[in-house]
Amino acid sequence: MADDYLVRIGKLIRDARQHRGWTQSQLAEALGTSQSAVNRIERGNQNISLEMIARIGEALDSEIVSLGYAGPMHLRVVGGRRLSGAIDVKTSKNACVALLCASLLNQGRTVLRRVARIEEVFRILEVLNSVGVRTRWINDGVDLEIVPPAELELDAIDEEAARRTRSIIMFLGPLLHRMDRFKLPYAGGCDLGTRTVEPHMIALRRFGLEVTATEGIYHAEVERSSPDRPIVLTERGDTVTENALLAAARHDGVTVIRNASSNYMVQDLCFFLEALGVKVDGIGTTTLTVHGVPVIDTDVDYSPSEDPVEAMSLLAAAVVTESELTIRRVPIEFLEIELAVLEEMGLDQDRSAEYPADNGRTRLVDLTVRPSKLEAPIDKIHPMPFPGLNIDNVPFFAAIAAVAQGQTLIHDWVYDNRAIYLTDLNRLGGRLQLLDPHRVLVEGPTRWRASEMMCPPALRPAVVVLLAMMAAEGTSVLRNVYVINRGYEDLAERLNSVGAQIETFRDI
Repeated sequence: MADDYLVRIGKLIRDARQHRGWTQSQLAEALGTSQSAVNRIERGNQNISLEMIARIGEALDSEIVSLGYAGPMHLRVVGGRRLSGAIDVKTSKNACVALLCASLLNQGRTVLRRVARIEEVFRILEVLNSVGVRTRWINDGVDLEIVPPAELELDAIDEEAARRTRSIIMFLGPLLHRMDRFKLPYAGGCDLGTRTVEPHMIALRRFGLEVTATEGIYHAEVERSSPDRPIVLTERGDTVTENALLAAARHDGVTVIRNASSNYMVQDLCFFLEALGVKVDGIGTTTLTVHGVPVIDTDVDYSPSEDPVEAMSLLAAAVVTESELTIRRVPIEFLEIELAVLEEMGLDQDRSAEYPADNGRTRLVDLTVRPSKLEAPIDKIHPMPFPGLNIDNVPFFAAIAAVAQGQTLIHDWVYDNRAIYLTDLNRLGGRLQLLDPHRVLVEGPTRWRASEMMCPPALRPAVVVLLAMMAAEGTSVLRNVYVINRGYEDLAERLNSVGAQIETFRDI
């Protein structure tokens, strides 16, 4: 059998396994084989008999071999429908991937509650499984159990999965405590232009990590050292702060991190580290003091909090479709600026009394949004590090501004390309003028119209296009929505539960 067919069959098996919600270890157990064998099959590196294909298909309740090739997933959207009822916010994508990386610090058993079942998480799990970490979904597939091996097998790392997620960069912090020399594939993820990893390197060098990059690989060497003064991050980035925290957690001493992000995923990581026995002072501020523990070997059970960006997505869905919708379990601390801006624009909303998330620390509310006559904001919309307007929430203001009266200037200064993708809304009747790669002028109100188009290659602009399709009378098609599945769990089905009409399909 030709190698390309092995690769294609491997991808089909991987997709079917993920659709079932199984890890490689669970499939291996069902087949009576090893996780490493399943990993080789899915990567196309092992000959596979028709009998084995049939057994895999039976185990996964999936027809692995059929006429044609399982192409990308698309969405067919019947727009112009009002949403109603209530919808819950899922746990944070960015917190979950950070906690999966942080599990490498722990020699004991880690259980994460209500983990987001999204492509980004699946990619990290594939990487963890490939290097010997045992993971399995428990409690009817709701929670995730992680058990590390005594020694990681980094030479067996699943490079394809690693290259499809930018989160792989957060392996550097934990791994520098586990080995003196290792390699990692370049980080991938959304197509948002050039994003340098140098701020990560500046922070991690203080712990003795040196990285050289050649031919798509990070080559890391560690000569462990102790930071002799506070680490000042050159950018207040979320993943940069998380990497510094992960390195400091098992450093035998006190590490001070300044200009740290205090965003939601960083706070969740700090709460998790405290559950591992690492003391962290200054949570929620820009100065974190970490009292490291050289050996972490504990069984830990932790519940990551809800995702404020998903909450903003659902809020925008209600606004754009002129609907009344209750969004439950909103982490209000991380959405207050956005709501303040929207209230000035005329948003009709109210919220419940605050109550704690399952982690006992994050403050939640139930938010009800009603149809509103919006006016363009006086000031431009632009992101800032927390507690400013969240960088990932900026794209949703493009769709919201498009239904408001007047002109709104959106300045997305963080990413090179993302503002350009927002102009895809023009295909649906929007009037967005690209002033430069970072600034878009939005003219509202908009009479949305149905269209068929390819999904933008960046997560949040892709969801913004989907929301506009929900508002447009007629039937729209959004093709190749893998990028949406990277960050949202069952988004189409959940929107359908409150009145949307979105059908998932593949080309025959």
